[in-house]
Amino acid sequence: MTFTADKIRNILLAGHGGSGKTALAEAMLFKSGATERMGNTNEGSTVSDFDPEEIRRKISINTSLAATVWQDTRINIIDAPGQFDFIGGMYEGIRAAESVVITVNGKDGVCPGTIKAYNLAAGQNKARMLAVTCMEVENSDFYKVHTQLKTVFGPSVCPIVVPYDKNGPVEAYINLLTMKAYKYDSKGVPTEVPMPASENRIAGLRASMAEAVAETNEEFMEKFFSGEDFTHDELVKGIHDGVASGAITPLVCCANDTLSGVDMLLDAVVSMLPSPNERKLESLDGVTLDYDENKPLKAFVFKTVADPFVGKISMLKIVQGKLTAGVSAVNATTGETVRIGKLLKLTGKKQEEISEALAGDIAAVTKLEASTNDTLCAPEAVAALAPTEFPQACYFRAVNLAGGGDEGKLSGAIRRLLEEDPTLKYVHNHETHQRMIGGLGDQHLDVAAAKLKSKFGMEVKMSEPKIAYREAIRKPVTIESKYKKQSGGHGQYGHVKIEFEPYDGDELMFCEKVFGGAVPKNFFPAVEKGLQEAAEHGSIGGFQVVRLKATLIDGSYHPVDSSEMAFKTAASMAFKDCMKEAQPYLLEPVDSLKILLPDDKQGDVMSVLSKRRGSVLGMNSVGGGMTELLAEAPEAELGDFALTLRQITQGLGEFTSEFARYDMLPPGTEIKS
Repeated sequence: MTFTADKIRNILLAGHGGSGKTALAEAMLFKSGATERMGNTNEGSTVSDFDPEEIRRKISINTSLAATVWQDTRINIIDAPGQFDFIGGMYEGIRAAESVVITVNGKDGVCPGTIKAYNLAAGQNKARMLAVTCMEVENSDFYKVHTQLKTVFGPSVCPIVVPYDKNGPVEAYINLLTMKAYKYDSKGVPTEVPMPASENRIAGLRASMAEAVAETNEEFMEKFFSGEDFTHDELVKGIHDGVASGAITPLVCCANDTLSGVDMLLDAVVSMLPSPNERKLESLDGVTLDYDENKPLKAFVFKTVADPFVGKISMLKIVQGKLTAGVSAVNATTGETVRIGKLLKLTGKKQEEISEALAGDIAAVTKLEASTNDTLCAPEAVAALAPTEFPQACYFRAVNLAGGGDEGKLSGAIRRLLEEDPTLKYVHNHETHQRMIGGLGDQHLDVAAAKLKSKFGMEVKMSEPKIAYREAIRKPVTIESKYKKQSGGHGQYGHVKIEFEPYDGDELMFCEKVFGGAVPKNFFPAVEKGLQEAAEHGSIGGFQVVRLKATLIDGSYHPVDSSEMAFKTAASMAFKDCMKEAQPYLLEPVDSLKILLPDDKQGDVMSVLSKRRGSVLGMNSVGGGMTELLAEAPEAELGDFALTLRQITQGLGEFTSEFARYDMLPPGTEIKS
């Protein structure tokens, strides 16, 4: 069955780790009849968390898709990981969603992951809804959480479904739209019960909701001030319009395990959250695109799953036109024509084959020659949509096979992981001769290692990366070196006199000032080559020598015995003597940092940077209680900075770094190589 854009709701479930996202997805699927039984995270039986690593760790690691139908409307549920190491999944899912349902554990309240999810949704202009989950858990307190949410996110938070829990456990769930109360049995079936008498708090919340609705348009404002009550339809329209403008963030509550309130949450998703055409966020050349199935195909690959057993699966959001199995399309990113293979509607790992998907919908394609961020188009309208910008890898470790073996195969396996996780990075440092894998944290890389073993049979070990130091000289010296060898027949003769001096360049600079043909010009390249090769390994730690100027000023040659090899060797000998006499010293790489962190954590982070020999260059307020620090620090001190920053900021901080320059290594500082 196909659904048009007005009958589709694409929602991302996001929030702090452990806030009940996966359990809520499970409850929504079961309540709507998409599944026959309720799975459990602890048992490893949920629809969303089916990866072996997710089952073993009992957390979400990957973004997963599930589809259901409620009130004749397709709801595509995207369950994103809550752990900060796997936040790339939230960026994947939010690209395909018009709305973000942010889960908040009724016991734990607002956490850093709550704030991060809300800010990301607001920053990308997504509609937002808040869901307080786990109301069946002892010590859950909806009204305490409601106060926290209002404090953190402001007056837009508008309760729609609230619990009646005057005597402790939740006795009923109250729909403020209809002012009706419901009690749920053990199977999650609601029964209407009388509204609690003299509950002033409920009346106050209803009045606040009516006031929020009144502010959505002038007609409602006049009706509100005239003292008239809004009808149910007017309340729904007002909240729907308020969500669209960002003035209202609906707040509901539910108990995932008992299904209590889940039906009202589904109602709110359908009636209050926007369809794709009510939240047009894709554009080309400044023109906003309609989700119109009658226009030429345009579909965006927002996630890729690369599994050696299942095969490659690409998840796509159809922006325009129809995606049909068996037809060809142009990959606008690569320019190649690709064939659309089997078309699927995913519910976790369950695959339902479909014939087509219309604009606004989400579907999956098997064995598609495309990568995440690619755009598939009809041949007559080829244009690529803007790529999703993912968080950059900031925590690197050297990686190699535990028992030795073909490193080329390891590189191939890691590149397969990179296909499905854009926040991983793989680089080969030719100076330190190390292959390095980067991610968003230690748990991220631990999972990558586990996947290499389970999916590709490769057990790897990770270690701290070596630092690519440099060497330079302090004082100028003049070295004379002669290479002479006689062993019957032609001998070897090369004689050079070279001035070595410091200079500001990053490489070895070779010059010549030879007069009178003391050294023939045809031997100059050999002298330079000898110096360049020798400069690859300095005398302190065998590091490359830089900031060195070498000027050939004199020498001599033999008309028979002189050769390029002899002059190359003489130059190399001169270089080694230079490094003994010119007072060499070490240089270390320094990185420039951009650190985003909460305002109240500036002092703590600046203190950490100071202890790591770093310096703060400036700071900018970016709003929302966040500050951007501009800093510099030696690369050797940044190995675990990502973990330290996360610990200090409770996960709200993040940073990017790039190489800035080389500075002198302070005497007595330990070399990390």
